[in-house]
Amino acid sequence: MLRVALTGPESTGKTTLSRLLAQHYHTTWAPEYARQYLKERGPHYTLTDLEAIARGQLEAEEAAVASAARMGQPLVFLDTDLLVIKIWAEHAFGHCPEWIRRQIEVQHYHLVLLLNVDLPWEPDPLREHPNHRQYFYELYQRELRDQFANFAEISGTPEQRLEAACFHVDALLGRTPSLCGLLTTPQGQPTK
Repeated sequence: MLRVALTGPESTGKTTLSRLLAQHYHTTWAPEYARQYLKERGPHYTLTDLEAIARGQLEAEEAAVASAARMGQPLVFLDTDLLVIKIWAEHAFGHCPEWIRRQIEVQHYHLVLLLNVDLPWEPDPLREHPNHRQYFYELYQRELRDQFANFAEISGTPEQRLEAACFHVDALLGRTPSLCGLLTTPQGQPTK
């Protein structure tokens, strides 16, 4: 099973792009568990909460992998990864639990799509750092380089992001790059 993780700072379109990619490739995706967790419990969190979120993200990832396998698909998309938790924990609490660090070292993604901060910030009660996105983006870049991860930086409009992501996923699949095209409703509006 090929695992493609989407990572990066807040409000960079990870969820939308994950959903569109899964739709385009007729497979499954794992939503960001943190959003569900914080919606249920409120926006205030502790390091223990981040550990629970990390465990929930891993479970969501495995559920998506199992679902894609049942569908006979060779590919799954993951809306965020444990690198998000690591950077979040280090920023909020000054350190990341060791088990998360170890899991990042052994967790293998065939491709990581790092989403740039060139989309406008969308306010949301669960988002925290509208003025620090470039700082966090550079942290993600450094971490992915240090891991020698197979990653691609994705920028531009939503349409350009989808096209770029499809180009990299097609390459991963050994296919001639296809034209993804932004999936739209009959009224011409992007699907959500």
